[in-house]
Amino acid sequence: MEAMKGNKDWVTVKVEDIIPVNKGMAVFLQAGEKLFVIQVDMGMGIAMGLSLMGKKNERPLTHDLMASLFVGFGIEMMHCVIVDMREETYHARLNLLQENELGKKIVELDARPSDCLVLTIMHQKPIYILPELLEVLEDVRPLYEELKRQRDDDKD
Repeated sequence: MEAMKGNKDWVTVKVEDIIPVNKGMAVFLQAGEKLFVIQVDMGMGIAMGLSLMGKKNERPLTHDLMASLFVGFGIEMMHCVIVDMREETYHARLNLLQENELGKKIVELDARPSDCLVLTIMHQKPIYILPELLEVLEDVRPLYEELKRQRDDDKD
């Protein structure tokens, strides 16, 4: 439950870049001095990229539908927290607040980090990572610089 109640020790995460790799996308995330990467499928990478640019797909994507549901049911997205990595798979928590005539209700959902990232970008909400997880992650800056260089060379 640490993710739901909030914690001033959490480290803020910023999407640094999204680069196509193999059959998916590498999402490079900056947290403190460390750069780490989450691999997502092509569709999720495109959805993130569109959201970062403030653009929408011609037809609503799943995340657009979810955003509409949030509005319809009076749900506000609070933040997401990347909480664990097991067998090279990240785990995250999406934290929502519903407020209506019955009062306030905070809900924490287990979610894929890729879904959390798209929604937090769309809603301009914070992304966090637990410091103990960040501590064990490898800094992938050399990989990022190489992929960025290759992408830039391909543009020329």
